[in-house]
Amino acid sequence: MLRCFAMVLGVLCLAFSDVPSTFAETLYAVTDLGRLPGGSYSQANGINASGQVVGEADTASSTGHAFLYYDGIMRDLGTLPGSSLSKATGINAGGQVVGDSSTSGGHRAFLYSNGKMTDLGTLGGPFSEANDINASGQVVGEATIGGYNAYEHAFLYSNGTMADLGTLPGCLRSQANGINASGQVVGDSSTSTFLHAFLYSNGKMTDLGTLPGGSYSSANDINTSGQVVGYAAIGSGSGNYHAFLYSNGMMSDLGTLSGFSGSDAYGINTSGQVVGWAFTTVGGLISAERAFLYSNGTMTDLTGLIDPSSGWTLEEANAINDSGQIVGIGINASGNADAFLLTPTPEPSTLALLTAGSIILSLYGWRRRTRNTVRL
Repeated sequence: MLRCFAMVLGVLCLAFSDVPSTFAETLYAVTDLGRLPGGSYSQANGINASGQVVGEADTASSTGHAFLYYDGIMRDLGTLPGSSLSKATGINAGGQVVGDSSTSGGHRAFLYSNGKMTDLGTLGGPFSEANDINASGQVVGEATIGGYNAYEHAFLYSNGTMADLGTLPGCLRSQANGINASGQVVGDSSTSTFLHAFLYSNGKMTDLGTLPGGSYSSANDINTSGQVVGYAAIGSGSGNYHAFLYSNGMMSDLGTLSGFSGSDAYGINTSGQVVGWAFTTVGGLISAERAFLYSNGTMTDLTGLIDPSSGWTLEEANAINDSGQIVGIGINASGNADAFLLTPTPEPSTLALLTAGSIILSLYGWRRRTRNTVRL
């Protein structure tokens, strides 16, 4: 009987070894999140642990509105009173959404919770934007500290109060882009010329520096372990910048796709998987944006990790959750710019082993049942 099992396993392995390599490389299922009624464009900016997605999409009147997507439906979150524009940038595990909406007095950060959009105010000026929210409902972004000509400062909104996080020494402005469960905040702060990525923790703003030879940097997201991602200059030229990962006090260059200069990291999950976009070459001549996944030391074009028959070209990956689901914007088979959701799927090789194991266990169970029947 064991010899029989070995023969069955051998046949199964041979059968699955003939799976086309194209399918063997398909690691994600892609979902088109669609558009709001009458609209022609959508972009996904954030995703929570439950797979709820937020972003922005235009409407029939060609104005962008914040959206919340779940259970296969894209919902229009509307705007603040007197406004026609809004966008959503982040969502936490409780389904609270943040973003910004235009008003008659200027752009304002909002918190959408329990079906209601609330203006979070400013730091004294007419402008504010919210960029992220953690599980505790703490919100980060930037807001003007005075009149229309005043600079913006990074803020932390908690328990109904917006606090000014200040700037790095000698800097004029700052903005906060990400916050983790511990309340650590990342963003950038600048003079009139250069900006540097910062980490704000325990009431102190720390300059994260730049990549070797570079003059500027900006941080976009931080995970529960305190790992930070963003972009930084790699030389004196303003156009030369690469995505970075800051971990254990060191900023590492994540490189680019196809060696073409230019990449930016937007999101990182608890496992240290990073997503963003990078320039690559098309036909050896034309540069184009492509969404990437950086995992286990390798940057991979996400378009190559979906079924090519889907017709999608993934241009930007903006967020990733701890389940490995990724959201962003790409061009679908119809040529439309739409928000996408990528969901990891088991590799065919894994499925083959699982299937083989199930069949063998079934045969073994049948053998045991047969022997028991004979004994009776």
